[in-house]
Amino acid sequence: MLQMYFVQQWYALADEAVEDAIYDSEALRNFVGVDLAEESVPDAAPLLKFRDILQKQSLTQLIFEQINAHLAEKSMLMREDTIVDATIIAVPPSTKNRAKACDPEMH
Repeated sequence: MLQMYFVQQWYALADEAVEDAIYDSEALRNFVGVDLAEESVPDAAPLLKFRDILQKQSLTQLIFEQINAHLAEKSMLMREDTIVDATIIAVPPSTKNRAKACDPEMH
């Protein structure tokens, strides 16, 4: 749960989006420690409960301070980031059809 929480914070994801991102990314699955051949990614409900426990115990700030201090010792920096869908779609190079006229469907 802690690794899922980190992913959520670093990529500014909603509870359900964390689950989807982990299913979509092998790198995130490796970081979280989920092997889809053996288990599924935990859903949003346990993550919500875990986050509530951290917040009620005032551990959120402490955890990230410790992580940042550890990264600083290693001369590393962690910033919030965004996951972007980079799906490449093949499209024709021109809006003109074979007759070299503008194709009304190519807008």
